Amino acid sequence: MPKGIWREFENPAQNSSEEKSLDIKSKVDKLVRIQRSRGGRGGKTVTVIAGLDLNDIELRKLLKKLKTKCGTGGTVKAENIELQGDQIQSAMEFLKKDGFDPKQSGG
Repeated sequence: MPKGIWREFENPAQNSSEEKSLDIKSKVDKLVRIQRSRGGRGGKTVTVIAGLDLNDIELRKLLKKLKTKCGTGGTVKAENIELQGDQIQSAMEFLKKDGFDPKQSGG
């Protein structure tokens, strides 16, 4: 146990398994929205994917897969994934294959 992390009455193995079972939501149950946006980006179009409810590491892994699939750049901002360009169709196909149920929002 590292220095400075003293917990006398807690079993860390038991707590982590309880947290995982409470935090796990089915990918299909999540409300994933994909939309095209241009606001505040100098007229450049980006595809914003919101509502994934993943932690930072899982978001970055998914972003890497999406960037490879779409052949474009992207980033994670405020728990959303932003892909460069209009990538709605390819992102929706990829997310459906990955087990999510994405919906297109906006125009």
